[in-house]
Amino acid sequence: MPNFPVIFLMGPTASGKTDTALYLADHFPCHLISCDSALIYQDMDIGTAKPSKEILTSYPHALVDIISPMERYSTEQFRQDAREEIEKARSLGKMPVIVGGTFLYMKSLIEGISPIPEVKPEVREEVIARHHAEGIESLYRELQQLDPISAERLAPADTQRILRALEVVLSSGQTLNDFWKMPSKEALEYPYLKFALTYQDIQRANHSMEKRFHQMIEDGFITEVEYLKSKYPELNGDNPSQRAVGYRQIWDYLDGLMTKEEAIERAIIATRQYAKRQRTWLRSEANLMPVNVEAKDFRLEIQKMVEQTIG
Repeated sequence: MPNFPVIFLMGPTASGKTDTALYLADHFPCHLISCDSALIYQDMDIGTAKPSKEILTSYPHALVDIISPMERYSTEQFRQDAREEIEKARSLGKMPVIVGGTFLYMKSLIEGISPIPEVKPEVREEVIARHHAEGIESLYRELQQLDPISAERLAPADTQRILRALEVVLSSGQTLNDFWKMPSKEALEYPYLKFALTYQDIQRANHSMEKRFHQMIEDGFITEVEYLKSKYPELNGDNPSQRAVGYRQIWDYLDGLMTKEEAIERAIIATRQYAKRQRTWLRSEANLMPVNVEAKDFRLEIQKMVEQTIG
């Protein structure tokens, strides 16, 4: 039985990660494991660019559709779930392929995770209530006072991470950086390969993202969010699931805070900004094997590198 490494397929939005995973599954006995903080949610298909039901039937992905949009899912939960899926793959003689764009999840799996305690529920409720009442600017200013290191690395409009950093420091009295300095839990003990799907033509990629979002609208993205509002009456734009790129903007449109055209434009801008952050993250990654998706037969290149590792 081949001694398969764990494969990580990283890359910014719209770089072809899913298609590359399917290509590998056609050439190796693969166990595909999603690493996407949006694909975990049920009933969120169009706006997350979730693989179609036909694809998921032919190429099953672990950690897709595992929780309700009302639930929370932490990096530590992903690490535990992904480790279980890797063990399952190895027991079946398959190659674990971790595919997605949530690089913090991947980092936690490879390096382990700092022992950040659970946030007290009353603190989380208070922070969310204050966000509704005061807006993110006020909370960002408070974070600058309580945790200047986190505030420095976060964009002033990065609502999800600002709230998270503030929750941690208010709940524990320690900053995220304090916890990150502590020894991490259980790094990945198996050999692995990290592939980064990269591209040079940013303008072309941005056009592709814009085209894809307009296609999502045509496919019924707005109807999908309306369905979420109907099925989950307590759901709102501050739930972690609805902070996924695109969803918050459609919520604002449906709540009458902006026009449909403004929501679409802002969602496209947010998508580009997210992809830019992903590209920035990848530049800081160690032991990364970049693969230019603009090159002919780039997937064959990945296949050959995997084959060389297997021996």
